[in-house]
Amino acid sequence: MIDFDRFVLEQQESLRRFLLSLCEGDKALADDLAQEAFIKAYLGIHTFSSRSRLSTWLFRIAYNGFIDYRRKRRLPETGELESAAGVPEEGSADSAFDNESLYMAIRSLSDQEKAAVLLFYMEDKPIKEISRILGKKEGAVKVQLSRAREHIREYLKTGNYGQ
Repeated sequence: MIDFDRFVLEQQESLRRFLLSLCEGDKALADDLAQEAFIKAYLGIHTFSSRSRLSTWLFRIAYNGFIDYRRKRRLPETGELESAAGVPEEGSADSAFDNESLYMAIRSLSDQEKAAVLLFYMEDKPIKEISRILGKKEGAVKVQLSRAREHIREYLKTGNYGQ
């Protein structure tokens, strides 16, 4: 039997941090997506198959919710956006990064690269778990991480990549 209240308390900070970064600092959207993920997990807990950790399943639900949100609104991937809107203020409690240049470099990544980087470096998820969350093979996740690191390196060196 799963103590869902305890599970929510254990996972809410990590999940919200992940979504806040994906949503480029939009606290309201990140909170909405997190709440929706917890509700879907609670209502669908009987479908959880224990092939992965419960937190992996929750992050997968949240990531799919984020992708669905972007598709429904026909929004471009975050790496295609050029404005600086949504960058958390320096020193704010929700600032995921101390270094604004690094934040902007990560912000410039595609949604999948960004998700892989956030899960690997910020949430300390192993490749196997990231592959389940993103619905990709482990090799594809490794490639995404490698490309993301190269894009970040290029961005920090030149201020952009792929242009």
